Amino acid sequence: MTKAFLKFVFIFIFCIHGGLKLQAQTSERNTLELVLKLLENRFDVRFSYNPAALENFTLPIPDETLSLDQALNFIKSHVNVEIFKLNDRFIAVKLFNWAESFLDQTLDEVIITNYITSGISKKSLGSFNVNPEEFAILPGLVEPDVLLILQSLPGITSTDETVSNLNVRGGTNDQNLIIFDGMKMYQSGHFFGLISAFNPYLTKNVSVIKNGSSAYYGDGISSILNMQTSTNVSKEKKVGAGFNMIYGDIFAELPINKNVEFQFAARRSITDLISTPTFNNYFERAFQDTDITRNSLSNEILTQNENFYFYDVNAKLLMNLSENDKINISFINFFNNVDYEETAAFSSVNQSLTSSLTQSTVAGSLTYNRKWSEKINTEAQLYLTNYNLDATNFDLVNNQRLIQKNEVLDGALKLNLNYKPTDAIDINIGYQFNEVGITNLEDVNNPVFRSFIKEVIRSHSAYAEGTIKLNNGSTILRAGGRLNTFQKFDTYILEPRLGFSQRFANYFKFELLGEFKSQTTTQIIDLQNDFLGVEKRRWILSNDSSIPIVKSQQASVGVSFKKNKLFINAEGFYKEVNGITARSQAFQNQFQFITDVGGYTVKGAEFLINYQDKKISSWLSYTYNNNQYQFDNINDGIAFRNNFGIEHFVNFGLNYSINHFKISSGVNWHSGLPITMPIAGNEVANNQINFETPNSSSTSDYLRVDASATYSMILSKGTKLDVGASVWNVLNAKNIINTYFFLNQDNQPVKVENLSLGLTPNFFARITI
Repeated sequence: MTKAFLKFVFIFIFCIHGGLKLQAQTSERNTLELVLKLLENRFDVRFSYNPAALENFTLPIPDETLSLDQALNFIKSHVNVEIFKLNDRFIAVKLFNWAESFLDQTLDEVIITNYITSGISKKSLGSFNVNPEEFAILPGLVEPDVLLILQSLPGITSTDETVSNLNVRGGTNDQNLIIFDGMKMYQSGHFFGLISAFNPYLTKNVSVIKNGSSAYYGDGISSILNMQTSTNVSKEKKVGAGFNMIYGDIFAELPINKNVEFQFAARRSITDLISTPTFNNYFERAFQDTDITRNSLSNEILTQNENFYFYDVNAKLLMNLSENDKINISFINFFNNVDYEETAAFSSVNQSLTSSLTQSTVAGSLTYNRKWSEKINTEAQLYLTNYNLDATNFDLVNNQRLIQKNEVLDGALKLNLNYKPTDAIDINIGYQFNEVGITNLEDVNNPVFRSFIKEVIRSHSAYAEGTIKLNNGSTILRAGGRLNTFQKFDTYILEPRLGFSQRFANYFKFELLGEFKSQTTTQIIDLQNDFLGVEKRRWILSNDSSIPIVKSQQASVGVSFKKNKLFINAEGFYKEVNGITARSQAFQNQFQFITDVGGYTVKGAEFLINYQDKKISSWLSYTYNNNQYQFDNINDGIAFRNNFGIEHFVNFGLNYSINHFKISSGVNWHSGLPITMPIAGNEVANNQINFETPNSSSTSDYLRVDASATYSMILSKGTKLDVGASVWNVLNAKNIINTYFFLNQDNQPVKVENLSLGLTPNFFARITI
């Protein structure tokens, strides 16, 4: 490790040592009424509530370092109540309305509210919650990009620095189930992976589950990222707008009357209008080693002109039909586009052609909630998601035109019933129907070739699950199962789920989690015949033979400690995945063109230590993964390192806030990625590269230092201005994120190294009314 990294570790240890001397919050449980009276004195506010309705609720006293809003969120995370700020001084508290969102497991007690930074909380039973509205700051990140925030959590990384390639506990990105307002998403990034496609200013809550997921969820054998916009009609409008050096955006929450609200948000890149240093770095990173950059080096190409832009639109209509009935209609649209024009000279005549690539998602849903009684609620949802990837690529030099298309059409019906006989027991049962169709088209004019493949899978799923909370929340047990049936394959899959949490010795909590899961959608990576070299992944469906249903089983055990301002968490896990195809693993060695089915096994551990006081938040996390492939026909059936297996990962950060000013700095370090080198002295055999044992070498270690700062100011009553700046990769480290080899015209191996994003500044300004 470098001196910079050691220096940061020293600062962290110093902060921990000093912080242990500061006072603590008590973990003893007190009545909710007592907690409200303490907060009245602490913040000079007044609560309005019915004492009889709240007399059975108990919870710990919120930490004194929390702001008023954070303390209110702390209360809501521990007890089933709703809290409304009537104005700056008076706050109303009432019993929670289960019709609002009965799919949220509110019995999952929060372990720590400000996990690493404000806006991130860790809950019992293995989940994390991200609230973009409460998000403060992270190193290199001043705006709440949801998928970048997640990479600060232990066990979640990206081997190529993109948000569209999240690796959770050694899994690939297509093994993550990404949900937005109940709709499954097949696209997650703009700028072909460098920016999250989900607008954070309408997204109210993000739930992240690495293991022990509810039986409600199918698919996603690696993790679940569940994003939700507001489901409650607000009483006041909220409007905001902002810009940074990549895009500008607006959002609005507009109550039409007391029962109807319209929400809207939109972003558009400024990259086709103005060229900023941030855009130039992003463009160089996104399009390195692609047709766009390779063709610019060709002697035959005279000129080249590129045009790139993206946008996204979110809209939602909330309607309370009655006190017990509500309907929500959601819509979302992503769009990425790149065009590049090439001009070449043939027989003294210049010829120009324009290649293009578009990537888009259009999705909509209709959700109906019904509260039948204080104990029974139901929800029904219909959704449709359409994902398209289209490319037309002209090769002027070889007089070739290639058309490619990848389309996903996913429709679903979901029915859920929630029964809550007591405050301590929660039961969910439900049914889901899914129909997924995926189309892949390739059309070449020279030589003439056309391939059109369309597959459809229909599935029926039923699930049941119960959660019980005992001893004032000290014990939580959730158990259930999911049965998936697939008409096309005449088969079914049973998936048991388990979560157990036990608080002991005042400051400790023990967790045991386990799950079986499966999925029928996966991605293949075709590095030789891709979409202009930019987007190498395309979705396909299982056929139960050469592309089987992917199945996983996972178990984990963890212990956490919370006392004073110190939080420590350690967790070990074991995950086994079967049914993956070699084409989904991005091999660039002797197995690049091999078709085989196998699996991988991950044994790992995650550790975090987090200290917070009123001004400082500091953390140090470490993740260990032993990730091994196993294929019957690859490497003679001998296990070898996973292409995405980062063995050691360290994340350190330090946030400091004073008044309205916040600064943050941090270090990301991980060991090198597996690569396969040619055998020294015998690099070429039989006109092919003669590779060594697969993944027996590694790239150099990765080290990145980031920094950011924000400042908030009140311009007038109800109007706030936020400004900030960040620097990604402060040291401008030349980190290698991929290495591969190919044979040149002289039959000699050529080494190619793809580099990470270099020193990249960014600036933002945002006004909220």
